[in-house]
Amino acid sequence: MSGGDHGAAAPAAGLARVLQFGDSMFPIGGFAFSSGLESGVQKRVVTDARTLEAFARTAIEQAAAGDGIAVVWAHRAAAAGDLDELARIDARVYARKLSSETRAMSVRMGKKFAELSAEVAPAPLLATWRERIDEGATPGCYPVALAVNFAAQGFAARDAFVVHQYGVAAMILSAALRLMKIGHVETQRMLYRLNADADAGYEAAARARLTDMAGFAPLTEILAAVHVKAHVRLFMD
Repeated sequence: MSGGDHGAAAPAAGLARVLQFGDSMFPIGGFAFSSGLESGVQKRVVTDARTLEAFARTAIEQAAAGDGIAVVWAHRAAAAGDLDELARIDARVYARKLSSETRAMSVRMGKKFAELSAEVAPAPLLATWRERIDEGATPGCYPVALAVNFAAQGFAARDAFVVHQYGVAAMILSAALRLMKIGHVETQRMLYRLNADADAGYEAAARARLTDMAGFAPLTEILAAVHVKAHVRLFMD
């Protein structure tokens, strides 16, 4: 595992903690967002299980090529204790969020994640990063907060990447249960299939340069823009 402010946890405890910080029950507000699915359902882009899985896969691929690269680079910077580089990465992540709701989702979840991380697993790096967010010195996007937490605890960049990608898929499929006529068994099958590409996604992100970070998915951005002006909304994005 990579270095950080904490010594590496024993394997079983380490796995439990990775699961804790990646769990949808970790209270950072992810339940309030649908990653564009609400507009997708309203505009009938997503109408059934097949189109839902395609939508989720697109979101995961977009995340891997964008925020996923940021997770890897931020983890490296955090492990080295380079706060200036973390701030630079954070600014690049924020700049790539085209819609106001996408930006709001990233910074709200990131700030809450940083706050809880500093309380649950205290470490100098986490405390300093939280202070920088609170002071307004950096946006505090979620991918960077996640990377800082995992580096501080001595968890690998691969762990942080997988947790991030899993979270993208789980957020969409959880929202689908509230937006569509679809059951838990079906969404769990989808999640199982979607997770199969995690290793390949990480290897690509680990080889990428920070400047390779992108997220070209025009339809997703259009749906996000539509959601901003929607009159009836269950989710914040």
